[in-house]
Amino acid sequence: MFDEGLSTAEPRWISVVFLQGDEAHAVLGMIDLRGAIAAIEHLQKWDYGDETIDAALTNGYVYDRIPAGSTDRIIEDDESPYVLTYSAPFGYVSLLRRYPDEHGPNLVRTPRVASTQPAQTRQRAETWACTGARSSNKAGRSVSL
Repeated sequence: MFDEGLSTAEPRWISVVFLQGDEAHAVLGMIDLRGAIAAIEHLQKWDYGDETIDAALTNGYVYDRIPAGSTDRIIEDDESPYVLTYSAPFGYVSLLRRYPDEHGPNLVRTPRVASTQPAQTRQRAETWACTGARSSNKAGRSVSL
């Protein structure tokens, strides 16, 4: 009748692109000025379909959950398979794509470590998208979101 052992698995994630330094600061500025959706659309240019999947599998950049640190923002767009993670304090940006669990043995298991910091929450992309220009972090003013 029913197979009680089956459950809905969470998606796997492959790394599409990870930027740091000047490249990341340009994207962080884009997020401040145009919003996270614009950054996701911009970073999609680094997704080469099967070539990206092969590179992620070869290099071990396939994860069972979104890899993110305590300073990271996680932005999901329900309309796309992509997730944007970024950290302004550490100056990096990452785009990940949902990946069907067809190649389970090649997954890199990200450890679940107990943290003394509060659990981070995922923000819907539209809550981070801005309609006007915001001040840059480099201008010495912060933006409250």
